Amino acid sequence: MNQLIISAATEGEKGTNPLVPNIWEMGVVLVGFAVLLYIVVKFVVPMFEKTFAERAEAIEGGIAKAEAAQAEASAALEEYKQQLTDARAEANRIREEARAEGAQILADLKAKAAAESARITEQAHAAIESERQAAVVSLRSEVGTLATTLAGRIVGEALTDDERAARVVDRFLADLETQSAGAAK
Repeated sequence: MNQLIISAATEGEKGTNPLVPNIWEMGVVLVGFAVLLYIVVKFVVPMFEKTFAERAEAIEGGIAKAEAAQAEASAALEEYKQQLTDARAEANRIREEARAEGAQILADLKAKAAAESARITEQAHAAIESERQAAVVSLRSEVGTLATTLAGRIVGEALTDDERAARVVDRFLADLETQSAGAAK
């Protein structure tokens, strides 16, 4: 074994070391790397930068649009709330006006009903008074005739004199009214 190691060591001195790269190979790889790096820096990176900038711009534009839409929505919400408040106030005002108008109409109808009732009552009283007067006149003439006939029978002579008969009837009716007034007390 010793010999193998020695022979490998002597051959290694004569030949190339596998751990040390060839300079020409290194140069070709470096040139290829440089070309590849140039292509990436010149063409690929700008495309990535452009795409990144577009996306950043789109996101910022979207954020700005979203903020504008949010502000617009907030303004619309405030306007809606204001309109709703105004509509409620208007509805309350209309409701109160309707109540007041209803109360006024009710008061007017009550006043008209009271006036109509008073008018009907007054007409009824007038009609009753008229009928009472007619009844009194009718009764006077009938009572007068009956009283004259009765007085003629009692006295025994006919009372044909109209003036005398009228006096007898009036006296008889006065006595009746006095008696009914005394009974009412």
